[in-house]
Amino acid sequence: MEDIINPHDKLFRETWSDLPTAKSFLRHYLPGEVLRCVGLDTLEICKDTFIEKDLKAFYVDLLYRVELSGTEGFIYILFEHKSFHDKLTALQLLEYMLKIWRQFLKQDGTGRLPIIIPLVLYHGPARRARIDTRFSSLLNGPTDQLAAYIPDFNYVLYDLTRFSDDQIKGTVTARLAMLLFKHIFDPDVYDKLPGMLSLLVDLVEKDSVPQYLETVFRYIINNIDNVSADDLTKVAKASLSEKQGDLVMTLADKLRKEGFEKGMQQGMQQGMQQGVQQGMQQGVQQGMQQGVLQGLIEGIEMVLSIKFARDAYKIMPLIYQINEINLLKTVKSAVMTAKSADELINIIKKLQ
Repeated sequence: MEDIINPHDKLFRETWSDLPTAKSFLRHYLPGEVLRCVGLDTLEICKDTFIEKDLKAFYVDLLYRVELSGTEGFIYILFEHKSFHDKLTALQLLEYMLKIWRQFLKQDGTGRLPIIIPLVLYHGPARRARIDTRFSSLLNGPTDQLAAYIPDFNYVLYDLTRFSDDQIKGTVTARLAMLLFKHIFDPDVYDKLPGMLSLLVDLVEKDSVPQYLETVFRYIINNIDNVSADDLTKVAKASLSEKQGDLVMTLADKLRKEGFEKGMQQGMQQGMQQGVQQGMQQGVQQGMQQGVLQGLIEGIEMVLSIKFARDAYKIMPLIYQINEINLLKTVKSAVMTAKSADELINIIKKLQ
């Protein structure tokens, strides 16, 4: 399975990079006075990101270019997935807005700055108190008397925890993504998956479904403990239409294979490293060779425990009888391709 520093990144970007989805989201969640100025038909996605590397594990951002009452402007969405809503978010937004303006000046050079509408999407734990979204709320001092001399702006905060599931609006993909973000850390999230995945039934005929379904599956597997591709297959087949049955099975096979290959690779690397280190400590070639053999055996055993768990006890005694590196490598390949334990046993016996 692919390793992602921020597992929310791909699902957020794939969802909100779709223009119809982005337009629907903004139409539902921008304040009325803002929406009246926004020409949604002019919305364009900018590929830039302004988040520092050390914060990418906690934030994802997207920038849109759009006309605001006929003039060029921007909408900046910051997706926050911390365990708390940062009280300094307004300061962080100001830093990103400055970066956007500086970049704009380099490209435009007119000296006139475009308006940027900042929006924050939050999906962490529910908060008791509401957050003041004015930048000036961070300042200490007589802000009212000195209002003419200090910077100030509001940002739009869309806090998923303050909405019921029925209140979450938008396209099917946006609703599914937001529901997953909202519930992903709930203890009973697995029980909620059928209802969430059933939203995809309406997308059966669209070409984008396979890729989006794969992104959703990967997000769930990366974020829910002890959920396998087989578990998701059962949930999806119960939730989706029959037309998606083949798609679900194909995707499950792909994810399952990736899991086995990663398990094999990790087991091989770990076992060989331990074996080689042991051999080097012994200081003899025989010890190093034995270490490689042991590493291969441990790697094979790890994958057997995943793929043929019930029959591993019958297969491993045959593996232990092999003392040639090349034969063990052949067995390693056979473990990956064999469709049954009996097939694998026959292959091993022929090698002996």
